[in-house]
Amino acid sequence: MQPITLRPADGSDAEAVRDLVRAAYAKWIPVIGREPKPMGADYGKAIDEHDVLLACSGTTLAGIIETMLRADHLWIENIAVLPVLQGRGIGRMLLDAAEHRARRAGLPEVRLLTNAAFSDNVALYRRRGFEVTKEEPFMGGTTLYFTRHLVG
Repeated sequence: MQPITLRPADGSDAEAVRDLVRAAYAKWIPVIGREPKPMGADYGKAIDEHDVLLACSGTTLAGIIETMLRADHLWIENIAVLPVLQGRGIGRMLLDAAEHRARRAGLPEVRLLTNAAFSDNVALYRRRGFEVTKEEPFMGGTTLYFTRHLVG
């Protein structure tokens, strides 16, 4: 694997982002019995309206993180890593970039949500210091809302 570089997405990246997200979330279809919501998102619109950061390994799109600045936190709408590159620190690198962005904006926390059945994701967020702040039923499953309070 070549070194990972980060760059903002632009409109020409929408198809590659969609393909990566679909690949990353596909493993959860049999777990929850449907396509996860991010698989059907309009990534052209997402890139136009939100901040989408790409993690690239050479010419390979390795991961993405989609964020939005809010008045009191940075919201992570989506984070996804190409399946063959998962477990190599790309997700952690993208979370680091989001936390750095929140700190630069003077925000005290980062928030996100995920399906409780996405065990790998839940474990990663817990290791990163995210805490569950809310649980609610959603489409036959449970949505977990996470918050990570930033220090310094």
